[in-house]
Amino acid sequence: MVDNEKMDVLFAEAQKIAMSAYAPYSHFRVGAALLCEDGSIVRGVNVENRSYGLSICAERNAVVAAVTMGRLKFTAIAISTPDSVDPVGPCGACRQVLGEFMKPDTPVRFGGSSKNQVNTTIGELLPFDSLHELRKS
Repeated sequence: MVDNEKMDVLFAEAQKIAMSAYAPYSHFRVGAALLCEDGSIVRGVNVENRSYGLSICAERNAVVAAVTMGRLKFTAIAISTPDSVDPVGPCGACRQVLGEFMKPDTPVRFGGSSKNQVNTTIGELLPFDSLHELRKS
């Protein structure tokens, strides 16, 4: 169980790492902090490319980095978008990737530059996820 204090720490990590994002085209930095089952935190940032389709989101960057380190189970994720006042949730592609590695009740926090944050779960972000339904069989 990930408590509110741990989510605060995770979100602070996402805020810090967002400053390292490579976003010369959109000027929209994103940082993600992924809490692994072993308690470690893996960070990711968005990395843009002039061919937008080749850009990678912070959330997927963090997942790929974690998998590269042999970590496949995650217990929470926090996402920071400091160039937006309002919270901005993960895109559809990121929701799919997160759903691949996280249970529906996994906590997710995202927020922009204001104090306003959204606390939700993977299941709420990706309802009726067929992957989880197939795994029940």
